[in-house]
Amino acid sequence: MSSRLDFVQYMADQCSGAGEITFKKMFGEYGIYCDGKIFGLICDDHFFLKPTDAARPLLRVVEMRPPYEGAKDYFYIADVDDRAYLSQLVYETCKVLPAPKPKKKH
Repeated sequence: MSSRLDFVQYMADQCSGAGEITFKKMFGEYGIYCDGKIFGLICDDHFFLKPTDAARPLLRVVEMRPPYEGAKDYFYIADVDDRAYLSQLVYETCKVLPAPKPKKKH
């Protein structure tokens, strides 16, 4: 099963307080980005946040799950309806993530 585009768009809107949110289809699911940094995955209509020490203390529930079989564990975020909470999680996560690598010109 893959994620529905309307759920992905909802999640992008919910996180929009953190910065410019975009998403890209990846292997049948979605990567979600803030200001060019990938901060999470949306798989089977579930939201997974990259684990960071910055976000951990903000989590209401710390639940680690792999977003897909064979993946490393991410924070599983079940409470996706609180926009301010999600935006803060994304903002704090992205502050500590490395900048995206520049794309090579061919």
